[in-house]
Amino acid sequence: MGSNSSRLFTMLAKSLNSAPLAQPDLYPEENPEQDLDQEDQDEVYAEQLLRDCVEALQRRPARPHRDLIYPRSTATCHHSHTPSIRVMQWNILAQALGEGKDGFIRCPLDALNWEERKFLILEEILTYRPDVLCLQEVDHYYDTFQPVLTSLGYQGSFLAKPWSPCLDVEQNNGPDGCALFYRRSRFALLATAHLRLTAMMLPTNQVAIVVMLRCRSSGRSLCVAVTHLKARSGWEMLRSAQGTNLLQNLRNITAAGRDGTVPLVVCGDFNAEPSEDVYRRFSSSPLGLDSAYKLLSPDGQTEPAFTSWKIRPSGESRSTLDYIWYSHHALSVDSLLALPSEEQIGPDRLPSYHYPSDHVSLLCDVSFRQEVHRLM
Repeated sequence: MGSNSSRLFTMLAKSLNSAPLAQPDLYPEENPEQDLDQEDQDEVYAEQLLRDCVEALQRRPARPHRDLIYPRSTATCHHSHTPSIRVMQWNILAQALGEGKDGFIRCPLDALNWEERKFLILEEILTYRPDVLCLQEVDHYYDTFQPVLTSLGYQGSFLAKPWSPCLDVEQNNGPDGCALFYRRSRFALLATAHLRLTAMMLPTNQVAIVVMLRCRSSGRSLCVAVTHLKARSGWEMLRSAQGTNLLQNLRNITAAGRDGTVPLVVCGDFNAEPSEDVYRRFSSSPLGLDSAYKLLSPDGQTEPAFTSWKIRPSGESRSTLDYIWYSHHALSVDSLLALPSEEQIGPDRLPSYHYPSDHVSLLCDVSFRQEVHRLM
């Protein structure tokens, strides 16, 4: 990296090299009169940090370009007059797992070096500036994501797995878990729930975070959840039970009396192909959920060919495991981030020098549909 590193880069480096764990995250008092000058400062800071990421990654290939795609169905939707809400979903690959357990046989160990890989992750986030960010396999929350994203105007929450496999790896950075961030300038926090998912009434090792937000510009409520279900084949019934438990919790949380249920967005690495029972349970739920990325297909009914592509000692695996579910009666999808092509991913698959995780990020812009009583 060049010798003319900016002061902001020095601040970022300090954050990224601080102690691995701190006190549990607490929500600071919300300020409903958010200063617009502060929002402008956040944008300036984000631009500078993005430039610093590019500088830190000079030795690596450029990140693959991905276009925003606008579904044809968007034109017929009745939108409210508030700006769309950008949602990003991403399993970022826990550092301890990538280096110590996952066995990516075609990925050089040097490509997984945290001192550079963290900048690849931040570059992806800073490029798209989501309003809501849902992450899985986060094992650098307190020393990386919380301080950096807080400085950019985000509020975050983290929930570790009770028995994280990261703890089996020497020199780990603590347990991995789910993290959920939202932009304070866009939303006020109404409530937070940290869930340990159950199966057959028994607690499991998988978790979920649910937040109830109020959109500052429209006054409307939005419920967002992030989860990471049990991995590997042979555990389909457990994933289905975990999904059922999450759906029941979401029904209870979003119930809103005479005005109906609160619109819902559920992001996660479900570790389940569309053929699995947990997928069917979500698509047929009384909550009225639909999978956003089906809208990339010609018929609007087919999931992408993959969201994860890796090579392990057991062989090559190309799978669709990650989803953004949304309340299709209350929300419309305005745009989606296209998936990278096979050529962009490369013959050694993921992760790699140019992409930090074995999962690709998903991103969509959603809008509130106009409420019926406001159309009359």
